[in-house]
Amino acid sequence: MLIVYLLIPLSIILLGLAVWAFFWAVNNGQFDDLDTPAERILHEDDERNPL
Repeated sequence: MLIVYLLIPLSIILLGLAVWAFFWAVNNGQFDDLDTPAERILHEDDERNPL
């Protein structure tokens, strides 16, 4: 039963860190453009370097 007194505050702290990291990522523009990086691999490069 004593472990519960450790695990509950620890889980609340981890939840707080996860929420903070999510809002930090949103404010820094990490979720602004989700489509372009996924489609970039499909477009052929214009510049080719011969070996």
